[in-house]
Amino acid sequence: MKLVHDWLGPLELPDDPQRIVSLAPNVTETLFALGLHERLVGRSAFCYRPAATLALPVVSSYTRLRWEFLNSLKPDLVLISTGVQRDLLQELHGRGYPIFPVPLPHSPHGILENIVLMGALLAVAEQATRLVAHLSQRYQALYQSLPAYRVYLEFDLGGPITVGRGSYVGEALRHLGLQNIFDAHPQSYFSPNLAEVARQAPHLVIYEPKPHRSRPIEKAQRLMAERNWPFPLVVTGGDELAHYGPGFFAYLEALAKQIQDKIAQKS
Repeated sequence: MKLVHDWLGPLELPDDPQRIVSLAPNVTETLFALGLHERLVGRSAFCYRPAATLALPVVSSYTRLRWEFLNSLKPDLVLISTGVQRDLLQELHGRGYPIFPVPLPHSPHGILENIVLMGALLAVAEQATRLVAHLSQRYQALYQSLPAYRVYLEFDLGGPITVGRGSYVGEALRHLGLQNIFDAHPQSYFSPNLAEVARQAPHLVIYEPKPHRSRPIEKAQRLMAERNWPFPLVVTGGDELAHYGPGFFAYLEALAKQIQDKIAQKS
């Protein structure tokens, strides 16, 4: 397959790759959702969804790669993300690996676009179209399903990170009907001023812990108390809103249900 990538220029990749290494969690999940899991021969340490992914050998962290091990797998395609993985993808390309970077989405529609892109790249366009149609219906069903609550979203990434303009998460919150208190901030992801959060007095705090943490709700409640924040709190399961694979839409449905239950408790 011949194509021109926005960053890497002209690329020539296998028409029907059979030995794929995925270095991005969203890509790995999409391959499973498209029924291509048997072609996967390696993954990154951060690719753990679905559970069957864990049987695959680990080739890399998110930004560092085991080069000799990668060579031993003899991949005919390496799939990677952009953003934080930009330097790694440039090195892979420079070393001559058959690589394709899947772009970061700027809205949930970008997640769907990436599924279509991978369907075309891997010669499974029909499966991709069906999956996108199904996920699109689920996403549309969530439109304006929540009251216009002013919300503050916090990811635990070793410190608080929130979202501003141009984030697919911010767009998803807007789609639900919510109002992100930092919606006008001119950065997609940034460390918030916590005093400003308190001053804005959001109707609701949405907190996303790191994945696989024990007792995340209790820890989030303790953090709220330490900050003297009296705001209602919803805690995700961890690495849900931060995950931009096909499972994002199920996580968004779960968040909407949590918020609806929180509203019902207040009534």
